[in-house]
Amino acid sequence: MNVKIIATGSTFWQKFRKNWGIAFLIGENILFDTFSKPKILLSNMYKMGIDLERIKHIVISHDHWDHAGGLWKLLEQKKGLKVYSCLNFSLQFKKNVKQSHGILVELDRFMEIVKDVFVTGEIAGNYNSEYISEQALVVRTKKGLSVITGCAHPGIINILEKVKGKFPNEQIYSVFGGFHLMDKDKSSVKIIADKFRGMKIEKVGPTHCSGKEAEKIFKKEYGNKFITVKTGESLDV
Repeated sequence: MNVKIIATGSTFWQKFRKNWGIAFLIGENILFDTFSKPKILLSNMYKMGIDLERIKHIVISHDHWDHAGGLWKLLEQKKGLKVYSCLNFSLQFKKNVKQSHGILVELDRFMEIVKDVFVTGEIAGNYNSEYISEQALVVRTKKGLSVITGCAHPGIINILEKVKGKFPNEQIYSVFGGFHLMDKDKSSVKIIADKFRGMKIEKVGPTHCSGKEAEKIFKKEYGNKFITVKTGESLDV
């Protein structure tokens, strides 16, 4: 299956300018996250030849501004889109989806939204000493499972273990997205990279909140199996 990288912001300067977050197109009709700025999201979609009319599902990893910022403009332009949220997203987020004529689908467990594309549903995490709920996307192909994460606030290894628990007899082929390692020291990141290896994950692509140091460590560890997650490019998973 093809994944198009519509937008990703991962540098300090991008964060400072609010050009932060991720947005991926999975196949032809599933968006995973919607970046921070709707203007950039829509502009990039146009440049990449992505037809909004073909999109049917929008999965929001968590309800922070850098992952849901473009959602409202999308719902304004196409009403009736299904928006998949965690059960404990904010009441304001849910209210906004309904007022924008989106179809809200709240998840607390795994759900197959189209054939071989799954949403994990709510996984508990912690952000700034407060509870946060987040979900990831899982794509099943002949190569194995590909796990796509927004920020991985619940912990990237915790998310992967949840996926393995759901698919005990299937191998995780690739993992990419935000790993939330930008505040971790080198030794902590190295331990996580070693755990990836221990899980026999073949390809890895940290971006967004993963941090440049983590990207360097994973790139050194994975060599030509490292995925560079770059706006405007595509991945085959």
